[in-house]
Amino acid sequence: MAKEKKWVKYVVLSSGTFCLGLGIAGIFLPILPTTPFLLVAAACYAKGSRKFYVWLMGNRLLGGYIKNYREKKGMEAKAKVIILLLLWATILSSAFLAVGNWWVRAILLAVAVAVTVHLLMLKTL
Repeated sequence: MAKEKKWVKYVVLSSGTFCLGLGIAGIFLPILPTTPFLLVAAACYAKGSRKFYVWLMGNRLLGGYIKNYREKKGMEAKAKVIILLLLWATILSSAFLAVGNWWVRAILLAVAVAVTVHLLMLKTL
């Protein structure tokens, strides 16, 4: 039983670390959703290692973001503005400089609109 628990712990911690990496990548790549990956990482760390969970929640860049989102407190206005500027700059440059298909452009623009609506619906701290 102890070996099985140890194996599960490593899988959960690995999954948490993978999701954390995707969440961090999502900060810079608007197509990847940052928040869900950070929430899954926090859940995995909570299940697998108190030490990793405390580290993530205490992280000065990510901890407050996760905590405020989970507690439905919202986001800082500055964070919303930065996210929306990066989102639209990346989506528009991708849609009109790198993509030739109209339907791919439509999907990219739909994603940008959906993310924008979601962010604007969140409370502002």
